[in-house]
Amino acid sequence: MTKLWSSVTIGNLKLPHRLAMAPMTRNRALPDGTPGILSAEYYGQRASLSLLISEGTQVSDDAQGYLMTPGIYTDKHVEGWRKIADQVHASGGHLFIQLMHAGRMSHPDNTPHHRQPVAPSAIAPSIQMFTTNGMLDIPVPRELSQEDINETIDDFRKAAASAIKAGADGVEIHGANGFLLHQFISEHSNHRTDEYGDSIENRARFTLEVAKAVIDEIGAERTGIRISPGVPLGGVDEGDSAIDVYHYLVPELAKLDLAYIHMLHVGNEELLREIRSAWPNALLVNRAGRPLEDIAVDIDAGLADISPVGAWALANPDLVERLKINAPLNEPDRDTFYGGDSHGYTDYPTLEEKTIQN
Repeated sequence: MTKLWSSVTIGNLKLPHRLAMAPMTRNRALPDGTPGILSAEYYGQRASLSLLISEGTQVSDDAQGYLMTPGIYTDKHVEGWRKIADQVHASGGHLFIQLMHAGRMSHPDNTPHHRQPVAPSAIAPSIQMFTTNGMLDIPVPRELSQEDINETIDDFRKAAASAIKAGADGVEIHGANGFLLHQFISEHSNHRTDEYGDSIENRARFTLEVAKAVIDEIGAERTGIRISPGVPLGGVDEGDSAIDVYHYLVPELAKLDLAYIHMLHVGNEELLREIRSAWPNALLVNRAGRPLEDIAVDIDAGLADISPVGAWALANPDLVERLKINAPLNEPDRDTFYGGDSHGYTDYPTLEEKTIQN
């Protein structure tokens, strides 16, 4: 792990090592979307990872997909996130809030206004979602109009401003995992014939316009984006043109000089090398199913600058210390990943706490 512990620059931030905390949905917000009372403790505990990318955070009522997820578009949301940012900074870390719009990956039972989900096209993902009434089919979404698209872009801009107001160091635009931006990118979920559909350039337009709006509001050095080429989550299948879409999208994002791209990587090694070549700034690579002993492989090979960690960071608030001394790790408790109280959230013991207990 020779390069893992070397410093790296992300935007205007100089980080002491090349680990980060990946965004992980925890479903522990209050019903109004304000981060829960334990969230500041949860993020603060993991500040030694230096760059903490928050769970997906909705930018509007329409943007919510799942129950008990946080928002960043009301004064109460800002107050809640400020407590988190203050705790992270006091503990020596940095916080990027992930801005998310679920698009069609939603259900009226899960949103404040109980309206039909929205999407680039009126195509249901043909899967179910957990709601207050149990598992239900996700309904056919309403196709966004041009006015709706403009308003949604503005929602991202306002949410970015709110994130900075709350004390966050930056934001990560969620363009992955079958959510709204990914739905626009994919020819499977986007059947539009206007300037936001059909051609590769048109299907990438919404993502680029969101990125431009956020950058105009808070600066490119405070803006990252997450992508997931070829990942079929949320019923999204990018089809035969998947690789060509990212051949176009990544160089266009490079022109905007974002702080980083965060790539969920599922195994197309040629595409990873091409993105690395086309992307001049920091590249975060999160390999699906990667064993922890391979955490530095992409960094050492020059394919990534940072390796974000998910479940192992969730279960080990002192993960950095444990990896440095090759200490045993807490096992993640998957039964407590989503929803609940402090159990499986803020009660994972550190090495020091385990020593005291013993």
